[in-house]
Amino acid sequence: MSDYETISVERDGPLLTITLNRPDRLNAMPPQMADEIGAVFYDLGDARAVLITGEGKGFCSGADLAARGDRSALDAKGGSHRALINDYNPAINLVLRAPVPVITAVNGPAAGVGCSLALAGDFVLAGKKAYFLQAFVNIGLVPDGGSTWLLSRAIGRARATRMMMLGEKIGAEQAEDWGLIYKVVEDDALMDEARALATKLANGPTLAYATMKKNINTAMDGALQEVFIAEAEGQRLVGESDDAKEGGMAFLQKRKAEFKGR
Repeated sequence: MSDYETISVERDGPLLTITLNRPDRLNAMPPQMADEIGAVFYDLGDARAVLITGEGKGFCSGADLAARGDRSALDAKGGSHRALINDYNPAINLVLRAPVPVITAVNGPAAGVGCSLALAGDFVLAGKKAYFLQAFVNIGLVPDGGSTWLLSRAIGRARATRMMMLGEKIGAEQAEDWGLIYKVVEDDALMDEARALATKLANGPTLAYATMKKNINTAMDGALQEVFIAEAEGQRLVGESDDAKEGGMAFLQKRKAEFKGR
């Protein structure tokens, strides 16, 4: 894999792992990190699942527009707006629309745009010490990076409003109880469980997963009739795949299917 300055990227067969790598800043995300994440997702190659986590004691403590000690991005008029339009929003969108399963392993604070990145995963696992935070209100700003969309759909208007307007930390166990995340696990077991799940998904029917993700997005954004059409078209597309044929044969032969991602 190519070298990056703010993240590390590793391949293990069909599984690609991205680690946010600024532990001294709790992996605060400068525009460069967003761009590097976006670059990985723009060209996943033959990866069939992606696991995202943070180095050290945090997942991501939010945006960092002055990562190099230069406050010009913060002080310039419209600096945050440009960073969102050019860097953060495109990266989050690429994660959300990735044609493969995305698993996020939240190993500490997931705040601001870090919360958005965490929740952009299809499966969000969190250690018991992890928490999710929208602290923008404390400095007179509004949530960004897709947080408003993600939170409202995941936990409903009342709880999304609570997180955004009160700026409360939502611990991992409460997040699981709300349905905000997939699962909370012991901190020392987080990466083992996340890798096991990611590996399972990386060896699953990749085309079917991609179509499921597309249909879920259609269901969240559109009307029932649009979902009916998307499901039918998706079923036709996936039904002609090698994995679907293998799945059918495995069912008839009473064995475990061996999917190849095509």
